[in-house]
Amino acid sequence: MSFPHSVIIPFDPSTVDAASHFARALAGRAEVVLAGDGQPDVASRPGLHVLSVQGGKGASIRAALPHVTSAVTVLQDPDAAYAPDAYESLMGPLQADTADAVFGRRGAPGLKPELWAEHALGQMTRFVTDVAVNDPLSGVRAFRTEALRSVTLTSDDDAVDAELVVKLAAQLYRLTEVSLPPMQAVPRRPRAARLSQLRTLMRYATVRDDADNQHEGYTTLERMDGATHYNQWLGRRFRAHLGRRVLEIGAGIGTITRELESGAELLIALEVDRFYVDRLKNLFRGRPHVRPYLSDVALADWESLKQEHLDTIVLSNVLEHIPDDASAVRRFRQILAPGGRVLILVPALEQLFGSIDEAVGHYRRYTPATLRAVLEENGFVVEKLEWMNLVGMPGWFVNSRLLRRRSVPKLQLKIYDTLAPLFARAEANVKLPVGMSLFAVARVTGGEA
Repeated sequence: MSFPHSVIIPFDPSTVDAASHFARALAGRAEVVLAGDGQPDVASRPGLHVLSVQGGKGASIRAALPHVTSAVTVLQDPDAAYAPDAYESLMGPLQADTADAVFGRRGAPGLKPELWAEHALGQMTRFVTDVAVNDPLSGVRAFRTEALRSVTLTSDDDAVDAELVVKLAAQLYRLTEVSLPPMQAVPRRPRAARLSQLRTLMRYATVRDDADNQHEGYTTLERMDGATHYNQWLGRRFRAHLGRRVLEIGAGIGTITRELESGAELLIALEVDRFYVDRLKNLFRGRPHVRPYLSDVALADWESLKQEHLDTIVLSNVLEHIPDDASAVRRFRQILAPGGRVLILVPALEQLFGSIDEAVGHYRRYTPATLRAVLEENGFVVEKLEWMNLVGMPGWFVNSRLLRRRSVPKLQLKIYDTLAPLFARAEANVKLPVGMSLFAVARVTGGEA
């Protein structure tokens, strides 16, 4: 096989002999990293690394990754049911750059109870992650090494297989699968390993996000990303005033970016957090008109941005995160030609400011007067200024002010999102007296700011 690749083979005392067999079979064909607990009958040499690792499969994979030098990495369970002959087809989508991770879909003649158990666990994985892969817990998988290294794996045991799928899917990597040759043997997986994978899937489905709850602001963004109807509602409001060459400030994980993309000639998605920018790059891979841009608003190269001839700047729940909002608005004025517009959605009413605002880094909530002032005093004339989302106010007040929660509970958000189309239609026909958000459209004035 001519395509350079590395193979990681995690093992334990019960599979150390099979791991050694794989290492010998792959000698000279690929870089091999054996990692685990036991005494393989092969020794380290150029192209073969043998690592002694305590703790299980996940710990072994983490220890092996720093030793990988190829752009493609195969994770191979040391089981005679799998054969290296499948690697070429497994790596095909990676070579063609149509996938970032490829899973080997297993099949065996006849009814195999063990494979039915694996099939059921795979269904659970698909339910949690929404991946279009039939066998996501296969024992042979190939990855772009960069993608594999980009996810932080915390599981020490076999639960790492489930964790890996959850995190790759959540970071919007392209996952696919290829069929393996029919197996004459059935892969062996201890019951304890399946139970560990099931527990991990349940945790990620209920109480843990793919950043392991270590990135508080992301928890809220990730939940809001699932509010499809609400995001479509916002998208329609923005698109009604959108130009062709757009700068989105504070793109986050791309929730609104996806709504803005259609019809855009250029969409620059500026975001200060590299964690989010990496996700944006995965989401818009292969779509060159969408350009993720890592920068703080204050440190962006505004002269270069001015050369892009932008006609619209969009901020969706972002202006309240900027300490000096007036200075930021003046920057926007400087790079837009007369007639250019800024479209802004901000949280409203200081009376609603609470623990969720603190958790996501809000400096303020606005009133119509304060939002109008920051725009009109810094080079814009306000064309539209409207309240939005009246019905969201009670839930926000209870969660953020009374219960002091740090994010909106998932179930509440799902219920709200189910009703969002009704709220959108109602608000389209009624002038609201108040709301939990303000939506503004402002046009650049004629003179220099």
